[in-house]
Amino acid sequence: MNSIKVNPVGYDRSKTKSGILHIGVGNFHRAHEEFYTNELIKLDPSQSDWAITGAMLLPSDEKLYKLLKDQNGVYTVTVCGRDGKDEVFEIGSLKDVIWAPEESEKLIETIADPNTKIVSMTITEGGYNIDKETGEFNLSDEAVKQDLANPSAPSTVFGYLAEGLRRRRDGGGGKVTILTCDNLQHNGNTAKKAFVSFFKAQDPALAEWVEKNVTFPNSMVDRITPATRPEDIERLNAKNGTDDKAPVYCEDFIQWVVEDNFAAGRPKWEEVGVEFTDDVAPYENMKLSLLNASHTLLSYPSFLGGYRKVDEAMKDERIRKFVREFMDLDFTPYVPAPGNTDLDAYKQTLIERFSNSSVSDQVARLCFDGLSKFPVYVIPHLSQMVKDGKDLTRVAYLFAAYYDYLKYKTDDNGEKYEVAEPWMDADVEKALSSDNPLDFLNIAAFSGAGLRESKAFTDLYLKFVKEIRDKGAMATLETII
Repeated sequence: MNSIKVNPVGYDRSKTKSGILHIGVGNFHRAHEEFYTNELIKLDPSQSDWAITGAMLLPSDEKLYKLLKDQNGVYTVTVCGRDGKDEVFEIGSLKDVIWAPEESEKLIETIADPNTKIVSMTITEGGYNIDKETGEFNLSDEAVKQDLANPSAPSTVFGYLAEGLRRRRDGGGGKVTILTCDNLQHNGNTAKKAFVSFFKAQDPALAEWVEKNVTFPNSMVDRITPATRPEDIERLNAKNGTDDKAPVYCEDFIQWVVEDNFAAGRPKWEEVGVEFTDDVAPYENMKLSLLNASHTLLSYPSFLGGYRKVDEAMKDERIRKFVREFMDLDFTPYVPAPGNTDLDAYKQTLIERFSNSSVSDQVARLCFDGLSKFPVYVIPHLSQMVKDGKDLTRVAYLFAAYYDYLKYKTDDNGEKYEVAEPWMDADVEKALSSDNPLDFLNIAAFSGAGLRESKAFTDLYLKFVKEIRDKGAMATLETII
């Protein structure tokens, strides 16, 4: 029997029109921007021209594309309450889906379409192709080089935007906003640097047009949304009384702070709780420094300790204390509270969110792509901590745990595992194969922090590297909390 009532779409989808193209239709997007937009159209029918067309660029997206296509874009989001009570929403704001490998022309035409007022995206922190060492767009990437040379047959997000915007310009399609929803400090500025760098290299006249006709607002997004595994689909459908082949589940917390800088209009998302501001930076800093950095901090020690679920790891008092001390002692001094935010309350909410057993996020998801996460979440404040002569114990332990996780691929219980690092390159492989653990501190992801030059840091790091190998990650953690 159906134990949870499903909140239906609640509006006539045939009367909606797509005003947004979103690139990267993953679980987070479907629990966040789609969720907000669905609630807005339901609340305010005058906003029905802001439905979303979702585009997927990767061959690996084919399965989800077909499932969503079969369901006419409709799917469910189960919002898991910290009080153990769930709420289920049927989402209807995804008007259409495009899979670029099969529908390249349709994607380009959608970018060019004057009805498309916003191109939003979730393409991951590493998807902007910014060189971790120089901070510049990497024009030597093979896929980028291919797109630079073949403007009308793109495969990357940069190539698609270039060709679509070219046609938009030539067809009088008007201004447009590119809105990134990825976890990057000053994410709109980063997106602008990446895209404009590509445009300049391929078509300087297009880059000039973009400077005058395209805006790149900064934004801060937040909602913990785990990957949905086959057993989750079964569990959610049984609980909800649905037959959704592409469900999403997420926590009950949601936040979106956006710089109000839209070139061609925007939805009235503020009606459903989105916060518009002139300066997103303090919110970004708070979230990346406390939520994302803490996720990275707990991920590798927890995984090495044998934990595979975040909420289970957070039940371990050693990990819980480690995370809270890191927040309070290490990074909070570098986080001015934005607006009327109570930082102590925010941090307590984070601990509760990480401990939410209804969401039960995967530790492996937090471990994924550390090479893109460290430069964004950890290095900026860590480099300042090194300069300021702060206690580096907890962060040195984190780096030792990350080194062990990448190098040995065996946890404290002797369990072997695979490492998922899409940006792993020959330099990182060489550093990991070296007999000297200090070589690991020279990789591009850690550049600019002065770690190798800091005796205070390297002494602690080498000590923890040895102890984790000799005693295990969790036994070593006990010595520092």
